[in-house]
Amino acid sequence: MRSRAWRYLAIWALLVATLWVGDRFVRGVWLTADEPRVVTPRGQLSDVEEHTIALFRHVSPSVVAITAAGARPGGRGAGSGFVWDGAGHVVTNAHVVEGAAQVWVRFGDAEVVGATVIGVAQDHDLAVVLLDDNRLDLRPIPVGSTDELQVGQSVYAIGNPFGLPRSLTTGIISALDREILTGTGREVTGVIQTDAAINPGNSGGPLIDSAGRLIGVNTAIVSGSGSFSGVGFAVPVDEVNRIVPALIRDGRVARPGIGIAVASPGRDLPPGLRAGTDQAGGIVVAQVFPDTPAARAGLEGIAERGGALADIITAVDGREVHSLAELARELARAGVGARVELTVVRDGSSRAVPVEVIDIGRS
Repeated sequence: MRSRAWRYLAIWALLVATLWVGDRFVRGVWLTADEPRVVTPRGQLSDVEEHTIALFRHVSPSVVAITAAGARPGGRGAGSGFVWDGAGHVVTNAHVVEGAAQVWVRFGDAEVVGATVIGVAQDHDLAVVLLDDNRLDLRPIPVGSTDELQVGQSVYAIGNPFGLPRSLTTGIISALDREILTGTGREVTGVIQTDAAINPGNSGGPLIDSAGRLIGVNTAIVSGSGSFSGVGFAVPVDEVNRIVPALIRDGRVARPGIGIAVASPGRDLPPGLRAGTDQAGGIVVAQVFPDTPAARAGLEGIAERGGALADIITAVDGREVHSLAELARELARAGVGARVELTVVRDGSSRAVPVEVIDIGRS
């Protein structure tokens, strides 16, 4: 009986071992993917994905790549732009095409078309080029308004970062009413801040809302490396819609002014005056140019006072001003040819000074 029991036990152990080894073998065979895997159906795209895809397909034909020879010493400028109208006008940044001897515009993977710069507004970092051949199927971009924008709403940037054609990035409006300096040292106000990725080559491309409308022109990033680091800026569409028609019509934009130079923060200020500030909380006049409305109105600057503080402009038509950008905005609001009333402080006394607004030169 014992020998029979040991025999049964040995047979049972052998059976278990065989099944275990066989199971590992079978599982090993099934787990080895030495043939193409079966594709798993993904199902429907989400509503957000469907909307983004449709938006890109609708707007991207309006977006172009721009190459400008001679825009920078010894090289080429490169950026983005978008079709403004059916006549072949294309909008981009001033710093992309300014000074260019030749400009080329590429529509996606289609042919490259030559273009001519017809207007540049340095103060606003905007420019318009005209296609040499406008027989292409041009699709002007829909235009929105900045009045409706809210922090947190979705935005989309389309452009050509690093020369890659028609790339889409998404994000939100991070802030409104920012100010940025252009190449002329002027401030653009009302600027849109976004976290949608904007990199070199995106300059001049459109920032659009979820309705597919232009809300800004991508113009700058804040980054030590020059690449996107979470903060990008766009010139607001209301500014674009004011500047671009003037560039198309006249090739330039008027620069409303009165004929003064303003003291720079930390510079041009007399001893004892804190850098970037003044006792009256306004704009320190550094110099008054001869034969200008400011000179005829009797304004004086630091230069005319031999280095001493003279006039400080604190308001225009009753609206306080604290920077050159605010002064420029108020003069632009009035318009060339209008008369404004300045509130001016000198030696602690305030007075009203009427002065004419003139065009002080090319933008």
